[in-house]
Formats: sequence, C-alpha cells, structure tokens
Amino acid sequence: MRITVRILIVSTVMLSASLSDGAKSKPLSPIVEVEEEVYSYQPANNGANPMWCHGNTSIVRVGKTVFASGIETIPDASPLNNCLPMLFRRTDKGWEPIYKGEGRTREPSPLVAFYDGRVFLSINPTLTEPDTYNGPSRPEILEFSAKKPKAGYKTLLPKWDGEPTLAEHSYRSFVADGNNGELILFQNVGYTHSEWAFRDRDGNWSAQGKLVWPFGAEYDTPQPIRTCYPAVALKNRAVYFCGVSDIVEPYNAWREYKFQITGQKWDYDFRRLFYCWSDDIPTGKFHDWVEISSRDKTCGGISPMDMSISDNGDVFVLWSERALDERLREKFFPNEKQRFSLEYALIRDGKVIVRNALVEGGEGLGGERTGDGRFHVTKDGRLYAFYYVNGTNAEGTSISEHRLTEIFPDGSHGEPIVVKLQTPLQAFFTATVRAGCKPSDTLDLFGDVGGTMRYVRIRLK
Repeated sequence: MRITVRILIVSTVMLSASLSDGAKSKPLSPIVEVEEEVYSYQPANNGANPMWCHGNTSIVRVGKTVFASGIETIPDASPLNNCLPMLFRRTDKGWEPIYKGEGRTREPSPLVAFYDGRVFLSINPTLTEPDTYNGPSRPEILEFSAKKPKAGYKTLLPKWDGEPTLAEHSYRSFVADGNNGELILFQNVGYTHSEWAFRDRDGNWSAQGKLVWPFGAEYDTPQPIRTCYPAVALKNRAVYFCGVSDIVEPYNAWREYKFQITGQKWDYDFRRLFYCWSDDIPTGKFHDWVEISSRDKTCGGISPMDMSISDNGDVFVLWSERALDERLREKFFPNEKQRFSLEYALIRDGKVIVRNALVEGGEGLGGERTGDGRFHVTKDGRLYAFYYVNGTNAEGTSISEHRLTEIFPDGSHGEPIVVKLQTPLQAFFTATVRAGCKPSDTLDLFGDVGGTMRYVRIRLK
C-alpha cells in the first residue's frame, strides 16, 4: 500500500492566540484519591507481561464500577503459552476476582465497555498441547454485565475473512465505540497484514477484512513494514489506526554492526510512525498510509502512546521519540545529537496540521525524560495529556512526577500541572474513551511497579 507524507506548517500567531483563549478555561485541580495494589505476578519469560498490550487498555470504568484485567503465570508451565487471563472488579471493600480463564495464553487481555453496562474481555487461548512452544490460537471475546459480573458471561467468536491462521503472537488491538455499542478487533498475521472483525450495534459480526501494511520500497530488501503496538479508535464507524514499524533491522550495514555488539542476528527497528483510517469500516476501505514521524535516518526510536478523536473528526496522536541509537553514532552519524521527547500531533484529513513536544531533553536540552503518556477527555469535552516525567529539571533537581496538560482544539497546549503520586507509574493504562468508557472527571490509572499492578484514582476537580 502506498505511503504518503502530508505535513502543513502552522504559524505561531495562531498558536499564541489559542493559548490566550485556552487560558480563560477553568484550571483543573487534580486530587489523588486512591493508590493501591490490585495484584502481583511472576514473570512468564515468554516475551510478554501485563503491560504488553500497550496500545489497548486493561482498565475500564462503567459508572461507579472499575474493572481491570490481568494475567497469572502458571507455575512450572513452559512458555510461550504459560499464562491465564483474569478479571477483577473494585468494590468498597477493595479488589475482588471475577474471572480466571482455563485456556492457556501468552499475552494480557484488553478490555472494553459499552455505555449500557456491558464489559468485554478479549482472550486468545492457544489450541496447542501444554508442552508445545507455539502454534494456533482461537480468539474469543467474553461479555460480562457490569451490574452482575459474577453471574457468568457470554462467549463471542469473531467472524473473520476466511479462515486466517492466528497464533499466540496476536499483537491485537481491541477498541469500542461505547456510545453506539460497537467494537472492533484487529489481530496480526505474520509480517504482511492484520485481520479485523467488526461487531455492530445489533450484535452481528457484519464486516471483516485485512489491513495490509505499508511497503518499504527504500529498504535494502524491499518488504512490508509490519506496524505494531498501535493506538486504535472506533467512532461512528470510522476507524483510526496509528502504530510503529516493527521489522528486523532493514539496513544491512546497521544490522551487521549491531550483531557485532549483541551477538543477535535480529534487532527490531521501532522508529517509523504510520497512520491510516477508514471513513466507514463496514465498507472495508482504508485510506493510504501516512508517515507521521520517522527516526529512520539515525536509527532512533518511536513508541506510540495514545489517540483521541474530536467530534469534528480531528485526530490527536501522542507518542515518544528517541533521536538516535548511540551505539551506532560514532560510526554512522557522529554529528547528530541525542534528543528524547514526548510529542503530539493534530491530524486533519490525513495531514499533520500541528506538531508539538510536551517534554524534551537530551544534549543541550536538559535532563528531563518521559515515560508513558495518555490522553484523557473530561465530561465537558476538554482534552488532556497525562504523562510521566523523570530525570532532572532545569535546576538540576531529580524529579519523578506526573503532569497533566490541556490540549486545545487548534493543537496548542496549556501549562502543565504537576501531579504527585506516592508510587509513580512509569508505565500505565487508563480508562479511555477508546475502550468505550464515557468522558469523565475521574482519571483511572493501572500500571506496573516492580511486578505489582497498582490502581490510582485521580479526581479532576
């Protein structure tokens, strides 16, 4: 599929004006109400962990009730499929288990919810024997009632385009339109494409198809560019997909030099950010891929974080960047400087209208570094970025904190508000609109701290 690059420069006059307008909005006062442990886990040593389904979420809010999914490592079981999926509910007495699967799996299980109170858990049980390293799987979706989650569940089987071979390395994306009661599941097949299945408001798997990856004709060996760890959104039957390149190092000189360093013949790139979208998913048609950002020239790195869709169809994308691989700098690009940043862009009709950095550090830029970041939409429709920052500030003081910054409709942003947690979460999920949750003045976080999954509730007063 053809790749296009569409960038439009926006004048600073418009940005300055929007900041003035945004300053008239009532500022938020974040209040941290809860910090607590949900469960602990043992490493499965299978290449995945509870945060592995990074572009999805493992926490949803339905009214006053919060659900979180997890994985349990099976003692003495052999990888790769040596985990069981779990589902928890938070009550006034704390967290309680609702479900633990019996089918072995590798990856964590993403969650979505509908406004009407239904909660859906994506699982991917293997079809292999216990001692088999890898092999086929059968994706399933379990439907629970938020009001009576212990009353049992329905098992939904996605309807695919033909009979694709799906496996434990699903790289799946699971998102919902909570208001319209619709959902979509993407699941990768090798290095060529992703299979997808759409379930409509009537409960029918009414559309399915293949999302074919962009093509890297410029590589030493031209090849499809597998696009993984995406942020995906479904809104009014439009689908938006933004992920990072995930292929074995495509440049021979770099791959050979890395082999001298690591002794490994593989090393994945993660440095080109691609975006595409469908105006109406039942048609099965997607627009051409657009490259939003790239660190391909200096062997850097990109990690997709989140996406938010405005009512007018504007798309906001959040991601982190590393300018270069310092191991290769002296030999291949000795004059380049290192830079770390948390970036966001406003995309309209496939064009990058505005691009800004919320955090940047590196050589000549200071000592701040960023961890995870997520978007959050409040009840009144305001968009915020919530993100983790550590390192050292301008005064040279060590920091480990979260920040909350409003993102205005024109792509400009306000001043950050520091949010202090007793136990900061460098990596976390949120109860996001992309998972079907309602816009909320409560920010729910779920993240990993040293083998313990923790929950944080922040009231946005």
